[in-house]
Amino acid sequence: MSRTSAWLAAALAALVLLVGCGQPYTYRGTAYPEPLATPQFTLTSESGEPMQLSDLQDKVVLIFFGYTTCPDVCPTTLAEARTILNDLGSDAQDVTFLFVTVDPARDTPEKLAAYTDAFHPGIIGLTGEPDQLAPVYDEFGVLAERVEAPDSALGYLMNHTSRMFLVDQQGNLRLSYRYGTPPEDIVNDVKHLLKT
Repeated sequence: MSRTSAWLAAALAALVLLVGCGQPYTYRGTAYPEPLATPQFTLTSESGEPMQLSDLQDKVVLIFFGYTTCPDVCPTTLAEARTILNDLGSDAQDVTFLFVTVDPARDTPEKLAAYTDAFHPGIIGLTGEPDQLAPVYDEFGVLAERVEAPDSALGYLMNHTSRMFLVDQQGNLRLSYRYGTPPEDIVNDVKHLLKT
């Protein structure tokens, strides 16, 4: 390779690196066109105490709507939440994962605590009266629908939205994730937001 060719190859490599460094971050989740002010709510935490979303200002908050007797989507999502929180390492102290019930008739604070703690102590279960929860579902665009299941020992199941929502440190709804999004994609998005 001639000196000119070597110089051109080195210059091209440097240019590629410079161009790559200036690229804006691309979120892995579905980004809202503009950050949306997150609907504020007060629900009952798994400890039995009232909890407001505004209590978590300055943290990244991941929110999932589900229920403790869910046969599939909820345990899978909470297992992924465990992976996310573990993979964040020390950054996990700046992240809260909320599991908001869609089945308040069965999901008492005690039941939520036992369920979420089985996955990770950093997951907080929230419940409330149906009239407290309904506006929260509406604001997040969450379906929560009881389906009778006479052949099941449970008596009924809940159809519910399987997306996870991300609220930034300023309390804005920034991203949502479809069911099955790889945990590492969510970890990357959270780490990026924590740096900004």
